Amino acid sequence: DQDLIVGRQTGVVRNALTELSAEQLEAWRKQLPILRAALASESARSWSLLLEYPIPRRGKRIDAVILAHDVILVLEFKCGARKYESEARRQVEDYCLDLRDFHEESRGRTLVPFLVATNADDVDPPAGEVVDRVAPVWMANSRSLPRLLEKAVAEYRDFTASTVDHERWDSAEYVPTPTIIEAARVLYEGQNVREISRCHAGAENLTRTSAAVMRAIQTAHSSSRKTICFITGVPGAGKTLAGLNIVHNRELHEGSLGVFLSGNGPLVRVLSEALARDDRRRTGRTISESRRRVSTFVQNVHRFIDAHYTSSLAPPDRVVVFDEAQRAWNAEQSRRKFKRDGSEPEIMLDIMDRHEGWAVIVALVGSGQEINTGEAGLGEWGRALANRFRHWSVLISPHLIGEHNSEEGLFRVPPDGLDIVEDPNLHLEVSLRSYKAEAVSEFVSHLLSMQVDRAREALSSSLDFPILLTRDLGKARAWLKRRQRGSRRIGLIASSGGRRLRAHGLDVRSELDVENWFLNPSTDVRASYYLETPATEFGIQGLELDWTGVCWDLDLVPESNG
Repeated sequence: DQDLIVGRQTGVVRNALTELSAEQLEAWRKQLPILRAALASESARSWSLLLEYPIPRRGKRIDAVILAHDVILVLEFKCGARKYESEARRQVEDYCLDLRDFHEESRGRTLVPFLVATNADDVDPPAGEVVDRVAPVWMANSRSLPRLLEKAVAEYRDFTASTVDHERWDSAEYVPTPTIIEAARVLYEGQNVREISRCHAGAENLTRTSAAVMRAIQTAHSSSRKTICFITGVPGAGKTLAGLNIVHNRELHEGSLGVFLSGNGPLVRVLSEALARDDRRRTGRTISESRRRVSTFVQNVHRFIDAHYTSSLAPPDRVVVFDEAQRAWNAEQSRRKFKRDGSEPEIMLDIMDRHEGWAVIVALVGSGQEINTGEAGLGEWGRALANRFRHWSVLISPHLIGEHNSEEGLFRVPPDGLDIVEDPNLHLEVSLRSYKAEAVSEFVSHLLSMQVDRAREALSSSLDFPILLTRDLGKARAWLKRRQRGSRRIGLIASSGGRRLRAHGLDVRSELDVENWFLNPSTDVRASYYLETPATEFGIQGLELDWTGVCWDLDLVPESNG
């Protein structure tokens, strides 16, 4: 019954807190007869059909998935469309790439993306080969879909492979690793960490940390106290993601707003622009209005301090999340750059201390990530609390005190009169990176330490992460372009010290247009896809590329032990 199916789809999507439009309901009513006709043949009777399969990493749902023997057909419908748009082709190809990379029961299977533009012209099947288990995009209209589905299954079926079990496939673990841009977009739309990374220990860890901070905020509010929470984590555990999750918490939106602050200028600019573009697309607001609205959630910490330093008034935000808090500037750098008296930790505490009643600072702390001159380290926060702000409550990860403490910890000796509470939930102990990604990090570390045997061993565990070496920039560009599929992003990065790369057309001193470089599509010459302008370590920190060309100069050469 078509109405029954549409009703069930409506309930599922509404339970996911996604707004339903009349256009969506009408699209379902148009899709179902097309699917019924496409699956009416005798050979299709053994196939399985799943509708509205969620892709949490992108905050979207696949229109239809057909499990045909050992082949997985992924369908994206564009009802009424007369053309096969390139953006829609990338969309359905992305779905297949995500299933291949993150869905347990799709591993080792052939995935076939289908773009169904119902009113478009007939198109011949694609001529390309299956690459890394994903076939080229097939394009069909409502008339040609039954024929092309059968042709695709006949072409890609492996008679030696087992049939996909539809119940196991539907209930299989989906373990995405969203980029920070993807995560911010989904969180801004009202979903949470669990919905982005469902059924994953990392998501549980992030959820517990977010819940612990929300309890601290509620306690500070109810008791009219001021509190600072320090969150630590292993590399890749998602501290920035935890901070964004806290800022976008619905409970926080109902009262006083929180703001996410970072001294990482490129990260702030790219996140802000990505959220603004999404807001404009969803709401129809002007881009200027969308940017203004987004700026209440994500800001550059230096500009936040600059806006409130000379004022005696409290800021509108009762909760601030300070990303990479260990990189806050010390007093000398703060005075040199902005002629301010005091370090950034001291000034931030002073600004939030102006509130009558309660206020909360959430400090996200990375280990050993101070990369610039004048970055104070965690100890500056401890000195500011001990010298001027002992009336604040301190919630702390056990990894910052006691046996875990290092010379650069919060306190060498906890000061008297300061309320310090340990909470193990403030430590993110599960890395969101895959095992193979960790192996790549180990390979790089061993290589830079000239531990060749250990580097070779780590590389053997990283076969799904191809690593090639070349002195021919043209070959590197060609290889990256062959790897690019869907919206997977490629780009060149280079050491800021590689001045002689200019001879190859790569100028590391020119300012990077980071918003367009990271966000614009492959058709835009300003985008990273064109492989013309490199990003340095300062332009890319905290952001991600899928396929990367790493360029260096004489600033990276092996030194002999002699």
